[in-house]
Amino acid sequence: MLTILGRRTSGNVMKPLWVADELSIAYEQVDIGGTFGGNDQPDYLAKNPMGLVPTIIDDGFVLWESNAITRYLCQKYGTGVLYPQDPQARATADTWMDWQLTAISPMMRPVFWGLVRTPPAERDQASIAAGIEQGIKLFGMLDAYLADRRYIAGDTLSMGDIPLGPQVHRWLNIVEQRPAMPHLEAWYARLTERPAFRTHCMIPIE
Repeated sequence: MLTILGRRTSGNVMKPLWVADELSIAYEQVDIGGTFGGNDQPDYLAKNPMGLVPTIIDDGFVLWESNAITRYLCQKYGTGVLYPQDPQARATADTWMDWQLTAISPMMRPVFWGLVRTPPAERDQASIAAGIEQGIKLFGMLDAYLADRRYIAGDTLSMGDIPLGPQVHRWLNIVEQRPAMPHLEAWYARLTERPAFRTHCMIPIE
């Protein structure tokens, strides 16, 4: 039995929840972190020394870091579906998963926290503006990349799409002044047709 520890409103927890439903994996989800707390307790830190979410327990196997969890679940339960069998498609998915961690997450942090979790009077407008400027550049790269493909690693959804989906959902819904990116928006529209994405990623942004 798979257990997913982490609150549903976390963009990182959305990843394993989306994968689990996409692959019809039976699981239990436990609210940890944020207003629920618990992620600073000794029993949780014994599983995840960073004290962040998510953490999974899969038949006794404990794993943390959301993209590592995504790869693990996709390989164990979805080889040939979300985990590409072709080495080049798999490497492509890996590349964009790493890009999400190293480029998109740092850019989104000041934008998301500034526009969603900070009262207007307390916002660092310069930091938000710098983040948005960088986001336009970065998502412009993804827009160009998606010009000749339906999904990150080819014609079908793969693990490469999972980390980017929640971030793009937030970007499109909280950043009002942004240029049109037709290929990115078309890819996002395809994601919104998937019940698991709608259930876990298209929730109130908070």
